[in-house]
Amino acid sequence: MIRKVLIANRGEIALRVVRACRELGMKTLAVYSEVDEQSLHVQLADEAICIGPAPAIQSYLKTDRILSAAELGDADAIHPGYGFLAENPTFAEQCDACNIKFIGPSSNTIRKMGDKVLARQVAIRANVPTVPGSEDTILDEKMGLKIANAIGYPVIIKAAAGGGGKGMRIAHSTVAFSKEFRTAQMEAEKAFNNGAVYVEKYIEEPHHIEFQILGDRYGHIVHLGERDCSLQRKYQKLIEEAPATFLNDALRAKMSKAAVKLAKACEYEGAGTLEFLVDKHGNFYFIEMNARIQVEHTVTEEAMGVDLVKWQLRIANGEHLTLEQKNIRCRRHAIECRINAEDSEKNFVPCPGNINLYYAPGGYGVRVDSHVYGGYDIPPYYDSMIGKLIVSADTREEAIERMHRALNEYIIRGIKTTIPLCKKIMQDPSFRTGNVTTKYVETFFNRTVEPNSETIKIHE
Repeated sequence: MIRKVLIANRGEIALRVVRACRELGMKTLAVYSEVDEQSLHVQLADEAICIGPAPAIQSYLKTDRILSAAELGDADAIHPGYGFLAENPTFAEQCDACNIKFIGPSSNTIRKMGDKVLARQVAIRANVPTVPGSEDTILDEKMGLKIANAIGYPVIIKAAAGGGGKGMRIAHSTVAFSKEFRTAQMEAEKAFNNGAVYVEKYIEEPHHIEFQILGDRYGHIVHLGERDCSLQRKYQKLIEEAPATFLNDALRAKMSKAAVKLAKACEYEGAGTLEFLVDKHGNFYFIEMNARIQVEHTVTEEAMGVDLVKWQLRIANGEHLTLEQKNIRCRRHAIECRINAEDSEKNFVPCPGNINLYYAPGGYGVRVDSHVYGGYDIPPYYDSMIGKLIVSADTREEAIERMHRALNEYIIRGIKTTIPLCKKIMQDPSFRTGNVTTKYVETFFNRTVEPNSETIKIHE
């Protein structure tokens, strides 16, 4: 039985885990860098231990310090959250070696599905559709060019160990391929210490749809519907919703069946996500699996009425997953806006600094997951997301109106945020009709930019 959980993360996801543990009667141990001492998860956990200086490489990515903190704090489980060490198979192995339960899939599953090329191979063997492209990782530019010429342009070059849009480049011709290939390799090496890439056919203006799954150690796996994550900038999601209005019942059934089949093929345990691209003709292609909880898990929680983090903990505790597929249904329409400390008028440049006034919205159907507050200093060392605003309602139209109302109530002063941009998107006719692909943000800016302006203007 799990008694105490060390949370090897920071920010809103760390606070989310603290709350889930408390409801299950589990003690919590927060770890934090020197600049995160005043973060809410540190204040609300049962215990907290500082593990190093601000840079993640000296704190949140230091496995030896995290494991030492677990031993010092007598924690018998570690929840990695998302990012940092969440999909690091070596860390999962180290936890096992120290007799500490890693709350997530096995190290073998993480290694297999965390590598996009290996995950693609698993999908192919399971007869799940994949985007045409290379079957193995590529280090040689000539080999990459040969594959690109064979499948036809445009192509996308992706870091094999990548995520979050890092190490991803699009080439529209043989001339552009060499430059983009080298750039993708350099970005991959810098971000993941692994320069291996692979090449795929670039699906133009697709819908980005992902399916949430849960699996226990006894082989029982279910899906909890889909999320539409098409609204992105720089391959980073900005707004997500569930269910996806683009899918009809037949396509939803095919994709959910493929998601469960792939999860079973890798003997998945815990919470995970299968990501797909869907073209305008309704063809869908598996692109990757996230072997962890995701930022946008909250959209599924509100739409489906299931606490995913508590199920993560229960599954790790050896409990049977009691959810049955026939009883799982979408109850409401949910929308999430990521609240980032960024200036969307200046190409989304991060805006760390002091929040001198903070007021979170409320009311029926409104949820805010955030670790910040008035007087909080946002450090410049980490991801710029400072919170998530989630609403739910009986219909999509009602959810959009509720989100717009909540965004108008959300006050964060002292820094720039994405709140003004999200407000304008909620009022945009293209978004309101559900006409959203991965090119939405780009076309939105093209429609709202002022002539001869060097920066993007979001008209009020």
